[in-house]
Amino acid sequence: MARRYLMNAARSTKQGQQINVGKDTPEYQALVTTIVMHPDDMREAGIESGMPVRVVADNGEGIFYCKDGKIPQGMVFVNYGPPTCRLMGYVTDGTGMPQSKGWEVEVFPAPGQVPPLVGPDSVKPQY
Repeated sequence: MARRYLMNAARSTKQGQQINVGKDTPEYQALVTTIVMHPDDMREAGIESGMPVRVVADNGEGIFYCKDGKIPQGMVFVNYGPPTCRLMGYVTDGTGMPQSKGWEVEVFPAPGQVPPLVGPDSVKPQY
């Protein structure tokens, strides 16, 4: 059985600054397609910093890049964004926003996978 981690999603200060620049910039794309794990958890899971990973939640899955960071063991962090929404459920308990803290997820190495683009470049307009 794969190890489960608690995933917490939030908006970071850097993400807020990038919104002013634009959500279709490479910098913003990198923020919303990167998860952060404790280095020991990464080692245990066979994940190297910068490696693509598949994150599986009860409501969906997505591909992200993984980097090590100052985060408690057993937890992963990700900025809110379209890839994160693929992991969320639809139940809001009347708040209008699905639960975004403390999801249980599994994280697997995904060599060769690339997170999908989430901005306007992901769909080329047909003229």
